[in-house]
Amino acid sequence: MNILLVLCISLAVFYLGAKFYGPLVARWLGENPTRPTPAVEINDGKDYVPTNMNIVFGHHFSAIAGAGPIVGPTVAVLFGYLPVWAWVLVGSVLVGAVHDFVSLFISLRERGKSIAEITRTSLGTTGFFLFICFAILLLMLVTSAFLSMTVQSLTSTAPLELLGLGADQTILNTIDKNGVLHGVIGGIASTSVIIITLFAPLLGYLIYKRNLSTTLGYIFAAVVALGSIKVGMNYPIALDPQIWMLVLSVYVTLASALPVWLILQPRDFTNVQILYVGLIAIFIAIIVGGFQGITLQTPAVAIETGNAKLGAIWPFLFITVACGAVSGFHSLVSTGTTAKQLSKESEARKVGYNAMILEGILAVGTIIIVGAALSQEQYLRIVWPAPGAGSSNPILAFALSMGLMLNKTLNFPVYYGSVFGILLVEGFVVTTLDAAVRLNRYLFEELWNVMLKGNAPAFMRSIWFNSGLAVVLMLWLAWNNSFTALWPLFATTNQLLAALTLLAVSSWLLKRRRQAWFTIFPALFMVATTLGALLLLLRSFIGKIQTGENLSGPITLLVMDVLCIGLAVGVVIMAAKAFRQYRNAPAPENTPAEE
Repeated sequence: MNILLVLCISLAVFYLGAKFYGPLVARWLGENPTRPTPAVEINDGKDYVPTNMNIVFGHHFSAIAGAGPIVGPTVAVLFGYLPVWAWVLVGSVLVGAVHDFVSLFISLRERGKSIAEITRTSLGTTGFFLFICFAILLLMLVTSAFLSMTVQSLTSTAPLELLGLGADQTILNTIDKNGVLHGVIGGIASTSVIIITLFAPLLGYLIYKRNLSTTLGYIFAAVVALGSIKVGMNYPIALDPQIWMLVLSVYVTLASALPVWLILQPRDFTNVQILYVGLIAIFIAIIVGGFQGITLQTPAVAIETGNAKLGAIWPFLFITVACGAVSGFHSLVSTGTTAKQLSKESEARKVGYNAMILEGILAVGTIIIVGAALSQEQYLRIVWPAPGAGSSNPILAFALSMGLMLNKTLNFPVYYGSVFGILLVEGFVVTTLDAAVRLNRYLFEELWNVMLKGNAPAFMRSIWFNSGLAVVLMLWLAWNNSFTALWPLFATTNQLLAALTLLAVSSWLLKRRRQAWFTIFPALFMVATTLGALLLLLRSFIGKIQTGENLSGPITLLVMDVLCIGLAVGVVIMAAKAFRQYRNAPAPENTPAEE
């Protein structure tokens, strides 16, 4: 199938969703552009900060996207491009974007409360406790999986031949792997991420303390981003993967505890420049390639192959695509940070719904370039290597695909395109890491407050204690489990949190006699899909334990799997009770949250 045709169909579907379905959902919610937002009402200069919508959109998009819409579709295309593409289109428009928008909107109506606190409003204290424990487990998996992916991107290498370079090249540092020279492309991203992070406080100071204009802010960020790449090409930094894990853990501890304007927002604002340029480059290459007659090399349907390596297409296709179609993590971002920064209620749809649409576009772009640039043999060798032939590296598959596609269509050197692909992934992943740890800090603070009825010791209320706890749990899980071991459980739990969030917001809507079918039906589908996947993963973990293979990893994941199932079932039961109660109860009078 011609790659430009795939892109045009996708953009038409996404446009229709953003143009018609998003505004329709806003009407059902009762959007009020004149209503003051929590950022305006509270404005504490730390977490609640009224912010220009363009900056919020950049921060929100880079935080929610992560590596999910890149890694998920890259792995899932094993089933063939057609089923993955179909789920990305339908899931993004009808499930993912609705999930993000509604959770963000309700948080605005609840004074910037997190989705866990919103659950207490809808499902009571028991439902809140179950939900927040589930969310903390998810964030442990999110941060550990993304920590592993960050390390993988910062230490990636590729054969010089694939990069279009000879053995005598002097552009990249090289290492010998089993007699084959590899170019070190991850080290360039390492230098870039360090430089961008070091400049973040200066940019934050200029924007928030010296009132630097948005235009000048974009120029400053673009110069820093491009300069960091240039320096990285000349001075790549190579560290051992375990050292990177420790360095990143220290960084995210600081980033999650310091004021949001000091590191988190300006770093995301700078990093998103690379992300936007990467997206533009991908779609220019697809358009040019379409006119050149480039078609997808990946089979349209390969269900038997996918079933053999990934598991049954239902449920594993849906949970493997993960953030490319719907993600529970997005509700934590929407209600944890984004809701505290919007200046107008009408911006919730533009940020919440449209950012997920943009993420869906990125997922489609990933399907196209991986499916068109790599032969099936190359794809399988990198993403699904034979036993003993190395570890799976979907990040490298995406980066090489970008390099090969830019070379085919724009005559761009393969190694430059591949380096940019690594930078693209790294930017998403590190941004998600610091945002996720910050969110876990919020959740721990809420958990102690409820468990100890507002009488938590001073150290348990400390930002540094809760940030440190989130980081220690992340590091422990990532240290003992590979990325490939973590991804299936992370992806399933992530999708299940989306289902539980949809149940919670449906309950909130029903309590107020609002339309809720547009959140209830997606919730029921996602509950069935993700609980089915957790049960199948449970059987897989038990099988690995019975074989005596690397017991520490499977046992840890099995315990987390069982906990997730138990907590999720508890939330579903509480939601069912709430639905029945609200359906039979008389309509309540308007509350302050409804005015």
